[in-house]
Amino acid sequence: MSILVFLPAGAFAQFVTDTSLTGMISSAKQPSSDEKMMIEADTVAYDMDSDSVTATGRVVIYYLNHVVVADEVAVDRKNKRVAAIGHVEITDPAGNVARGDRIDLDNDLANGVMEGLELVTSERVAFTARNAARSKGDLTVMNDGTYLPCVDCNGVKGKKPIWQIKANRILHKQKEQTIVFENATFEFLGVPLAWVPVLSQPDPSVKQKTGLLMPSVERSKALGYSVKVPYYVSLDPSYGLTLTPTVYSRQGLLFSGEWRQRLDSGQYSITLSGIHQNAPEAFAGRSGDELWRGSVESQGSFTINSNWSWGWNLAVASDTTFMDDYGLKSGNSDVAVNDIYLTGARGRNRFDAAMYGFFVQQEDSQTSTLAQDRDLQEKQPYVYPVIDYKVYAKDPIWGGEASLTTNFTNLTRTKDDIYEIDSNGNGVLDAGEKTRIRAAAGTFDRLSIDAMWRRRMVDQTGGVTTPFLYFRGDAIFSDPHNSSVLPETSSGMLVRGMPAAGLEYSYPVAITSPIGNQIIEPIAQLIVRPNELEATYIPNEDAQSLVFDANNLFDYDKFSGYDRVEGGTRANIGVRYSGSFSHGFGVSGTFGQSFQLAGVNSFAKATQYSTGSYSGLESDVSDYVAGLSLSTKTGFLASSGVRFDNENFEVNRFDGQILGIGGPLTAALTYAFIRSQPDLGIDEDRSELQASASLRLNESWRVFGSSRYDLIADEFVRHAFGLAYDSEEFSVSFSYSNDLTTNPSDQTFYLRAGFRTLGEVGTSFGIDN
Repeated sequence: MSILVFLPAGAFAQFVTDTSLTGMISSAKQPSSDEKMMIEADTVAYDMDSDSVTATGRVVIYYLNHVVVADEVAVDRKNKRVAAIGHVEITDPAGNVARGDRIDLDNDLANGVMEGLELVTSERVAFTARNAARSKGDLTVMNDGTYLPCVDCNGVKGKKPIWQIKANRILHKQKEQTIVFENATFEFLGVPLAWVPVLSQPDPSVKQKTGLLMPSVERSKALGYSVKVPYYVSLDPSYGLTLTPTVYSRQGLLFSGEWRQRLDSGQYSITLSGIHQNAPEAFAGRSGDELWRGSVESQGSFTINSNWSWGWNLAVASDTTFMDDYGLKSGNSDVAVNDIYLTGARGRNRFDAAMYGFFVQQEDSQTSTLAQDRDLQEKQPYVYPVIDYKVYAKDPIWGGEASLTTNFTNLTRTKDDIYEIDSNGNGVLDAGEKTRIRAAAGTFDRLSIDAMWRRRMVDQTGGVTTPFLYFRGDAIFSDPHNSSVLPETSSGMLVRGMPAAGLEYSYPVAITSPIGNQIIEPIAQLIVRPNELEATYIPNEDAQSLVFDANNLFDYDKFSGYDRVEGGTRANIGVRYSGSFSHGFGVSGTFGQSFQLAGVNSFAKATQYSTGSYSGLESDVSDYVAGLSLSTKTGFLASSGVRFDNENFEVNRFDGQILGIGGPLTAALTYAFIRSQPDLGIDEDRSELQASASLRLNESWRVFGSSRYDLIADEFVRHAFGLAYDSEEFSVSFSYSNDLTTNPSDQTFYLRAGFRTLGEVGTSFGIDN
């Protein structure tokens, strides 16, 4: 039978708050004289003469959210000594657990010894030692110690990590929050691989600390071999500096520094990078052929209150390819988007404001006379600003939902963006070859409003009738700057209005059977509008992307942006299907067609931008569009979209994806086809097949690979494959990629290894052809 005893705060209470002897840093408050300690044991003896308490037989002590378990605990209150003997286990409020055979503390309770230590931190990092001693109230020394990056690794009870660090002594400096390994040996799979006389790292509770981060080694033809050694400087828990010098055997020293800071309302970072190149001729004929090269990158995001936030993204460099050549964060895209933004949201209402600038990271052609290959940066606009605001009426209007959307955009571009279609492939615009306009030079302002009302009504037969009204209004100021794109009559103020009234009717039919539930829903939609009149005179910046498919068949306006607005009377007809079957099998799909019934077809209207060409909407009877998706709970998913020619039912566009997850295998197959569009620069049909797969050989090992194949050219475009090992404490991957679109092909090997709590190291090597 257990005995429960309450004692006033005393010796053992102080002992519990000093369990950092075992390497734990307790955040417990200091005990006060009236706080109680509870001892639960089979037997508790109190010797009044010696002023001591001895508890035996499965002793459990609770104090200040600490729990101590032992076979026997003796508290000598007179001499202020504590001894816990046999299967000692101490758990602190943070979840750290220390186990040992015996623990003894001296009379000031700041120093002591523990035999047979095993410490498991709340981060599931473990230390073991033959014994541990605490001295000076700060330093814990573990003799014959071992550092384990995880316990019960990968969630398997008793599983040991595949690497560990053994040391003659492990020193935990509590105030410095540092762990020092003396005469340390790194063991992998039980085999000693490396020895260092002294190794230091932050203790597991430290989130950031000054010191070296994992280095990496790489190689490229233009840069040579490189060694990157990041060094983190922890200046404060809320901010720090990462200095990353990288030495290149061919180009010299690249220096990069990143400042990061967290504030109460958000966080930001600033990265400066620069190099004085030893061999700029490695980039001969390119923008990188300069002695000095550098860049600035910055990101920030802040919360104003529960509804508002703002931030920015910035990436600019001394030349177009610097960030890509030197592997900086913002160098992995053809264009770096720079913006500053403000966002507000409350319920369904939303406000967005932003200013944009675009930094081109593609080389201007030095040889081609084609316009699309020259002055790429000058063709980019500066947008200052673009403002969107959408608000919904709180209460129904005429029994329906009403909303108002507004947009204001101002932009400036210094050079016309004209795409010259080089069908002969000789780098010269020959007779008969065409040009395509992408954007005009000048300053353009547009204020747009879009007022919408609609009401959904269900009749007694189950039919759904949705009448709707909307009005698009625009005020546009156009000032082309010596532009050859827009006519001279485009200058000045233009006003455009587009009222519309429409009706949508659908009749969902539900079919219930033993195999599942299905819904077949025929839909008919009619929209009546006047003609779009001003498209020839208005610049088109945001409505050039047009893909007609099953997803936008029933959109009231199929243009993607505000610069174009759909006009004329149009009907959209189709059917939707959804089925949910037993065993988790589901199917959904849409099929339909669009008809221009009256007025001018906006998608056939001749403008400088050729937006509607080859869209499938340029004729009064559109192409057929269909979409189908399949889902199962067994891990098999499939989706596809197709556009059939309205006259001969040939496929003009198709895309399909299949994803399967079965046992250890995950595989995906993607197919895409688009018919030739000569006036848009696509002279031949395009058809590609891409496959990828990952096979898990066991719980840790997997192989993976992917490949792209050009079905028209009958050749592979890209290969990649690799082998990887993943576990909680260690991961490694080796991969190879070969990009066959370049001449010569770009072949690269990658090696990455990650060690839990230590960091990641990696290298990559390209093959010169």
